[in-house]
Amino acid sequence: MKRYCENCGKEVETKVVHKKETYEVYGEPIDVDAEVLICANCGEELYSEELDTATLVSAYNKYRKRHKLLLPAEIKEIREQYGLSQRAFSRLLNWGDKTIYRYENGSLQDKAHNSLLLLLRDPENMKTYLTENEVTLGSSQKNKLLITVEHLEQSNEHRIERKFLDLLFAKLPSEENGYKTFDYDKFYSMVLFFAHRGAELLKTKLMKLMNYSDMIFYKENGISISGARYVHLPYGPVPENYDFLFGAMAADHIAHIEIDFDNGYEKHKVIADEKMPTGILSESELSVLKRVSDKFADFGSAEISRYSHNEKGYSETNKGQIISYAYAKYINLD
Repeated sequence: MKRYCENCGKEVETKVVHKKETYEVYGEPIDVDAEVLICANCGEELYSEELDTATLVSAYNKYRKRHKLLLPAEIKEIREQYGLSQRAFSRLLNWGDKTIYRYENGSLQDKAHNSLLLLLRDPENMKTYLTENEVTLGSSQKNKLLITVEHLEQSNEHRIERKFLDLLFAKLPSEENGYKTFDYDKFYSMVLFFAHRGAELLKTKLMKLMNYSDMIFYKENGISISGARYVHLPYGPVPENYDFLFGAMAADHIAHIEIDFDNGYEKHKVIADEKMPTGILSESELSVLKRVSDKFADFGSAEISRYSHNEKGYSETNKGQIISYAYAKYINLD
């Protein structure tokens, strides 16, 4: 990529380097690992809107983590589970019409707004809020929202049954899980997406597709999709405790592994037992899954395994180690 370098006085070839930078966010210094565009001739730093924006987002997300604030993707997820537009959600909360738009696009929310959003993430609390507060939604929209809340509460009964999974995968948000606690519903939805996407999906390839999807989404949004931690194993990155997860999905009649024998070799095929669910994965999450699926559409299990071995997160870790989402910045699907 060529850019004009004022120091050289001409268009030059460029390259991206990694360096430590400090941003000030509301008076607090935040150290971040930044990607910086420089002139390949003289080393002068050049402006790159994409890279500079990514660094700013990283600084904001570190500030959010320090102060226990929701990430933009989490705010969007709360709104979308209730099927509300940004404007409708803002009006429901008696905030300015563009408040949610700003928060979902990276503006830092204040702590009072953050506390209310955290409260309303639970459908039971949303039901109480709707019945005990005067809201500016029309009666038709309010009734529709109450029906959505009822459905979410019924779905939560299923989540209670999955409590043992939460206990097994209970990890505080960190770079090891993409700053997200493990979400079984999103995990199995990702499995079903890929299982329905191709004619035959082998377990080894699925593991890599899951890893790339979580990592790319984290790179672009500062949070993973599933909250899974990925482990360095001989055939590439795999979700931690993946055998247990597949056992749980088989018990729930969501998906199972079917073993075929081909010329003396075992083929572990992923078979979907359910249709792809709606309303669990957001549009932005589905978009990443589609991009990953398209990128590796013609890759076999062995090929995608070899490809994953070249990623920095894999090459710089040892067998059995967790591959931190900090390595996501080095992954490029192009």
